[in-house]
Amino acid sequence: MNIKKTVIGIMILFANFHFGLACTSAIISGSATIDGRPILWKHRDTGSLENKLIFIEGEKYDLVGVANSTDTTGENIWMGSNETGFSIMNTASYNINTDTTCDVADDQEGIFMRKALEICSDLSDFEKLLKNSSGKRGVAANFGVIDAKGGAAYYETGYYSYKKYDANLSKNGYLIRTNFSVSGDNENGLGIIRYKTTSELFKNEYSNNKLSVNFILEKATRNLKHSLLDKNLYKMALPENKYDTTFVCLSDYVVRSSTASSMVIQGVKDNENPNLTTMWTLLGWPLLTVVTPVWVAEADKLPTSVISVNNDNSFINQSVLELKKKCFPIKLGNGYKYLNFSVLMNRENNGYMQTLLPKEKKIINTANKLLKKWRKKGINKKELKSFYEWLDEYIYEIY
Repeated sequence: MNIKKTVIGIMILFANFHFGLACTSAIISGSATIDGRPILWKHRDTGSLENKLIFIEGEKYDLVGVANSTDTTGENIWMGSNETGFSIMNTASYNINTDTTCDVADDQEGIFMRKALEICSDLSDFEKLLKNSSGKRGVAANFGVIDAKGGAAYYETGYYSYKKYDANLSKNGYLIRTNFSVSGDNENGLGIIRYKTTSELFKNEYSNNKLSVNFILEKATRNLKHSLLDKNLYKMALPENKYDTTFVCLSDYVVRSSTASSMVIQGVKDNENPNLTTMWTLLGWPLLTVVTPVWVAEADKLPTSVISVNNDNSFINQSVLELKKKCFPIKLGNGYKYLNFSVLMNRENNGYMQTLLPKEKKIINTANKLLKKWRKKGINKKELKSFYEWLDEYIYEIY
């Protein structure tokens, strides 16, 4: 036995196990949002940091989703929408299937979600898929789903069974999941601190106002508060400049070094075209990535900055990964946990985050102007094409 190779293999196994634990998510029914449209949010943590958007002509419905850049065919979709407005994401759950075995391979959540996007148009279709796949699916996950009919629910799903939690029936109209299931056992499960941190944030926002896409983008997916330590990095004394090295350990924050992408899927009202379902996408580390909104309509013409060209990583994701290296300069041991905060934010106001994220507002405002018009008159394909061309130029200019 080659001991060196064995040790390296074990290290890789534990590294990937660590990275796969940290997804954070929420489902918000239309009753809890500012504009009455449901929202689906996933903040993805994984060892596969190279992400892209991909368009797929599905078995029944066309779809757009986030995939690993090395996945050339989009075999696994980690969050996305189809042409009917059916949208899905997941978080891994570590307290279901604990006393159960099944004669199928594990970790099939991405394959299962692609299948759902290909054949489901609403929550009823998804429930049929769940019933028909009992004992045939290698999953342990909280699947979050919304549709164009106002449906919004989590399905805590194991090999054989599932438990539905309807956001429309919840106390405040929204639900949050990290890496445990409410229906699971009490001895396992992960992400308790992130769950508490996110719950506090949502509660405070909801008490002051209803929830919105901007709230998720600006505060939830870029949340730098630690609920257990009662520490908010946004309120810490800023380093003097980008050369004033100031390290912060990002353990148990929503944003971590393993955060690969995030998506806020804004659904439609009952009387609106499902193609207006908007995927507000962050391909890359959220503290360095600006949002790239896309739609399933004309999705075979997605912006080149978010797709894989010649099997390479997407331009925006690769650009962000290069910048991120300077934020996490320690490569040995647990160095991946330690962020040099001065590179992100400092008193001279020239940190990456201070420079990049204000540019996002122009993208959001431009997309919202189009959405306001399209919701009255329908999607204009020429305007959509022009927006994607402008978005590409703007992304290339920023990075």
